[in-house]
Amino acid sequence: MIARLATRVRAAREALGLPRRALSERSGVSPRYLAQLEAGEGNISVILLERVATALNVRIEDLLSETAPMDGDVARVARLYQAAPAQVQGRVRALLAPQNPMALRAQRICLVGLRGAGKSTLGRLAADKLKIPFVELNQEIEAKAGMPLSEVMSLYGQDGYRALETEAVSQVVARHDKLILAVAGGIVGDKATYDMVLERFHTIWVRTSAGEHMTRVRAQGDLRPMEGNPAAMEQLKALLTTRTPAYERALAQVDTSSKPVSMSVNELLAIIAKHRFLEGLGA
Repeated sequence: MIARLATRVRAAREALGLPRRALSERSGVSPRYLAQLEAGEGNISVILLERVATALNVRIEDLLSETAPMDGDVARVARLYQAAPAQVQGRVRALLAPQNPMALRAQRICLVGLRGAGKSTLGRLAADKLKIPFVELNQEIEAKAGMPLSEVMSLYGQDGYRALETEAVSQVVARHDKLILAVAGGIVGDKATYDMVLERFHTIWVRTSAGEHMTRVRAQGDLRPMEGNPAAMEQLKALLTTRTPAYERALAQVDTSSKPVSMSVNELLAIIAKHRFLEGLGA
């Protein structure tokens, strides 16, 4: 016990960068006593040891305990926990308890992928068949901002949009335990937000070829990808290549290339059933 006490006193002093004489001045214990204490020689009274502990900003119990003392932060948190009401202690235990990833995702499904892959169409039809809510994240962002997405981008820029996107994802998680959510293709550009999506949703990458992406976007009446930009297809292919590693982090995939909508919807429903996403258990 004397040897353990000597080691702990010396370690605590060195951690503070205190010369033994400085500790002597702080504690009122003579340098000779401190030298003997750190050498594990002789005995020291409890009163003097209490002074040394106070000067080292540690508890005397930590110096005498048979188990290793907690570091400063851990000890401070432990004291706060002990002093907290039972309700607060319960919340702390819940936060620190190991979480089942599937339990965190509940029965929430999120469709990711580039625009034109079919996320909105498939998500809406699948949700209708499953009789669960379908949510478009961009519509949530517009409702939150009180303006169309184009104005959000014009007024707040990309950073402002990303901040609203993060808040919208958090709100969807708070409101729904069961739904299908479709998010914008660029959500993978914000690592923190995409990590939250992967953690809180069963994710499915809805994918198709670059050519079909372009055709479907133009069919929706948006000619911007091609207008005045002959290199648009190459840019789209490059974007798809860049984002593919992020999309591949999804738990499952649906390839809608050259398939009728009805077939893709059935494939999406089969994947949801196979992985038991609506049981909140996962595969």
